[in-house]
Amino acid sequence: MRILVTGGAGYIGSHTCVALLEAGHGVVILDNLCNSDISVMDKIAALGGAEPVFYEGDMRDRALLDRIFAEQEIDAVIHFAALKAVAESVARPLEYYETNVYGTLVLLEAMRAAGCKTLVFSSSATVYGSENTVPFKEEMPTGTATNPYGSTKIMLERILSDLSGSDANWKICLLRYFNVVGAHPSGLLGDNPRVPQNIMPIICRVAQGRQEALLITGTDYDTPDGTCIRDYIHVMDLAAGHLKALEKTANTPGCEAYNLGTGKGLSVLELVGAFEKVTGLTLPKRYAPRRPGDVPASFADVTKAARELNWRAGRSPEDMCRDVWNFLRHTKN
Repeated sequence: MRILVTGGAGYIGSHTCVALLEAGHGVVILDNLCNSDISVMDKIAALGGAEPVFYEGDMRDRALLDRIFAEQEIDAVIHFAALKAVAESVARPLEYYETNVYGTLVLLEAMRAAGCKTLVFSSSATVYGSENTVPFKEEMPTGTATNPYGSTKIMLERILSDLSGSDANWKICLLRYFNVVGAHPSGLLGDNPRVPQNIMPIICRVAQGRQEALLITGTDYDTPDGTCIRDYIHVMDLAAGHLKALEKTANTPGCEAYNLGTGKGLSVLELVGAFEKVTGLTLPKRYAPRRPGDVPASFADVTKAARELNWRAGRSPEDMCRDVWNFLRHTKN
């Protein structure tokens, strides 16, 4: 198939593009490079064994989308492009709704006009909100997000479900994934955001001496060590999950949601401990009050993905940290 990957130069998108190319698919990338770099294209080509087609631009640009669909004969879309930082979404909600919700509507209109109705959507575990109990299952109700970022994902899941219900030709997969860490084992690809928001890039900055200490927000949650528990999944496992989801979705009308996680919770301090064990470093730490919008625990029930997608995450926290450290050393050199 020929796949349009929005946000394909980003962290998760770039790893997924490599997996798609390795599987023999054609890849067309649309990215505005707001939180990524054009140099990633060469790395994707080197690792995937083929050149992706690249368009620099924004998914809100309808004319550009129409041109891409006209020029590239797209069979399906994997949609990553979005703003994604929880704390930033609390401070800048309008930007999140405008980019994530409006931008996706523009993309869907362009897809419909082009007759391309197969979509794998990058959703999030944040759709489960604060009222559901862990482990999160796909049949649980959504609609009570604790932050604007999560609200955009809930809105888009509802829109996509309604769209699927209105037209049986749509084939849509909602991938609710959890906390993504790790890097490509080659060390060429990894998470290198311009403005670090998530924990692993911040751990990396501290390990490199680019930040004085690791700020751990919230030590009084009802968890064994007081810090948040999350389901950390290796980006390579996640990329493989997207490939499995694409294969199923391309032949399955309707709209289905799947959790992509390990099914195991790990606290912030446990993740830091795994990084310190792999690297031999001791990271300086500072502690602060809870961050707005965070929930105490979030981890997946992954039974449905295993049963229907034939997919399971297989890499350990140590694997995640080891690959990140390898990427850091390549980046530093």
